[in-house]
Amino acid sequence: MSTGFDITGLDHVVLRITDLAVSQAFYEQVLGCSVERVQAEIGLTQLRAGRSLIDLVPVDGTLGKIGGAAPGAEGRNVDHICLAILPFDEAKLRAHLEAHGVEILDEGLRYGAEGKGPSFYIQDPDGNTVELKGPAIPE
Repeated sequence: MSTGFDITGLDHVVLRITDLAVSQAFYEQVLGCSVERVQAEIGLTQLRAGRSLIDLVPVDGTLGKIGGAAPGAEGRNVDHICLAILPFDEAKLRAHLEAHGVEILDEGLRYGAEGKGPSFYIQDPDGNTVELKGPAIPE
């Protein structure tokens, strides 16, 4: 079926968050993202994640209030986001996450856009699940 267009990758994800400073620090310090653009007047901080963006929207800001109640254990706005990472050096990655007090919730070989490869599931400060996905392993 022809759509007239091709999907070329993940452009951005929007996460509704409760504390901008804490979330921004997590995505910068733990995951290595960088601030690309801030629109404080509407409550939006955009972080560069490779070729994609992660938008942080505080729930008490102009944009955040539109979405209703804050995310919590019983109500999610996103199941998880998956960030492809290179290299996937398991020992170094574990040490880095531990140094930042980030627990690995689950791990294993999982299928993704490039095939089956290693992955870790972690959570950001608001409980959003982030999958760190390594490259496919040839079978």
